[in-house]
Amino acid sequence: MRIILVRHGEPDYEKDCLTEKGRRQAAAAAERLEREKIEAVYTSPMGRARETAEALAERIGIKPVIQLPWMHELSWGGTDGRLIFADGHPWDCANEMIRLGEDLLNPDWTLHPLFCHNRVVSEAAGTAAGTDEWMRTLGYVREGAYYRCCRPDNEQHTVALFCHGGSSSAMIARLLNVTFPYVCAVLHMPFTGITIIRLGREPGKLVMPVVELASDIGHLSGFFPDE
Repeated sequence: MRIILVRHGEPDYEKDCLTEKGRRQAAAAAERLEREKIEAVYTSPMGRARETAEALAERIGIKPVIQLPWMHELSWGGTDGRLIFADGHPWDCANEMIRLGEDLLNPDWTLHPLFCHNRVVSEAAGTAAGTDEWMRTLGYVREGAYYRCCRPDNEQHTVALFCHGGSSSAMIARLLNVTFPYVCAVLHMPFTGITIIRLGREPGKLVMPVVELASDIGHLSGFFPDE
C-alpha cells in the first residue's frame, strides 16, 4: 500500500480556495501524479484541499473524491483564555523547544508548558484517531506502534490524500510513531509538496510505514523555477 499525501496549492485563506498560482500548482501536481496508478482520491473537507484534489481527479478520471472530515486543518490557541507562546502555533512551539534544547521526541510532549494549554493537542489527537480508523478501512489495523496488514492479497495499491500542513504532520506522526512537534520541526511541507508513505503488503504481517518520498516539489520546477 502506498499513501500519497499532498498539501493543497497556494491558498486564499480568507475565501478557503486556491489562488490562480495555487490552481497552476495543483495542475502541475496532477500531471506529476498521473503516472502513480492511484486508485482512490481522498481530501480534507476544506475548500483549498478539495480544489487541489479535483485537479487530479479530473485528470485521471476518478470519481468521487472522498472527503475525510477529520483531516481538516488543525487549529491552535489557548484552551482556557490565557496567553500562550506564539498563540500556540505548533511550528513556532516546536522551534522554541529546539531553542531551549528540549527533546522533541519526548512522549510526554502534550504536558510541556508550550502545549499543555494548547488546543492543537486535542486537534492532533483527533487526526491520529481518524488516521487509525482510515488505515483500518485500507486493510491495516493498528497494534501497538505498528500496523498489521489485513488485506486479502499482496497487490500494490495506491491512494492519494490532499490535506494541510498541520493535519498531515499529525497523520505522519501517528503513522511513524513519533511525536507531533518532531514532525513539525523536521518535515516542512510547501504548497503541493508530495510525501509518499509505503506499507508492507504481506497479509498477516506487522509492518512499519516507510517514507518513500518527503515534501517533493519537483513538479513545480518547470512552472515556478524559484520553488
